[in-house]
Amino acid sequence: MPSATATAPAHHAHAELNQKKQPLTPSWVGRVPQLKPGTYADGMPLHQPQYLSCKLILHTNKFSSRRSLFDFATVFKEPCKEHGVVFSSDGFESKQERIREVLFVDTEDFRLYNHAFIARRRIPYKHGFPAGDPEIVFKFRHPDIQVAAETDVRPHIMGDHVVKFKCQAMPLKDKLGGIRMLYSHNVQFFRSAAGIGRENVRDMDQLIDWFPVLERIKKSHQEPLRLVSNTIIEEVLQDIGMLDFGHGIICKANVAIWRTRGEHRPLIGEFAYQFKFQDRAMLATEALKRAEDFFISLQYAAEDYIALNCTKTATAYRLLGNPPKSHE
Repeated sequence: MPSATATAPAHHAHAELNQKKQPLTPSWVGRVPQLKPGTYADGMPLHQPQYLSCKLILHTNKFSSRRSLFDFATVFKEPCKEHGVVFSSDGFESKQERIREVLFVDTEDFRLYNHAFIARRRIPYKHGFPAGDPEIVFKFRHPDIQVAAETDVRPHIMGDHVVKFKCQAMPLKDKLGGIRMLYSHNVQFFRSAAGIGRENVRDMDQLIDWFPVLERIKKSHQEPLRLVSNTIIEEVLQDIGMLDFGHGIICKANVAIWRTRGEHRPLIGEFAYQFKFQDRAMLATEALKRAEDFFISLQYAAEDYIALNCTKTATAYRLLGNPPKSHE
């Protein structure tokens, strides 16, 4: 029988590991604030959150091939086992990765980003060529859910658009083991829905025609817009499997890497999963708590991958130094 002194170091190490895994922030389950009733200028009620998205921002040094994107799933093994989460990659290795070109536009003084707005264009590529209509994505992202909800991102266009209001869970800026929430009020539409051809948006007046909410940050007539960091980003996005948290909360997990076009200089990566809901009151507390606990444990399991204090968008803005202020 081992002596008490022989087992003490192992017991102490196990206790330290368990203490390390304790969450550093209060549980957000049941604590996401309810919106105060309100309407937009046209009398329509405020949008309600309908997505919960969990994101880890990743260094890119471990991603050198399509296979390496799937290899990230190896870090799930212990967190899944610990919290009863089921991960399945069946059939996903045959799914093709998606390639998209992403660019951001802003004023010279980064006024959109400094006021929590993000404007970008995405173009999907297939077999090396553009495929489909370019997509416009406009966001207001803020840590205050009420401020995010009251910011009307709906575009003034003739065609269809889709609004997505997301609760985004991310690690703390300076350490692992906690969760901070950002609220992302998004709208997206195909460029043809705005009734224009292949020309680009060149100034704030054109952008305000689409998004009247930007009138409040306008400075001058026909103020030019610029390509952020003078960089076009290539995104490689791979779905790697399904996560099942129980009680019907099942969602797709993916890994993405961003790199510069041309040089293929790696910039940043992201692991993400999200699920959609119509009414948060219908979400099972047990499943949400399991999702939260899994996210905390996954931070420690993926410690060698994780980049703190950044987002993909922030990385794009910081490429040329002197980063703008943001609410991220």
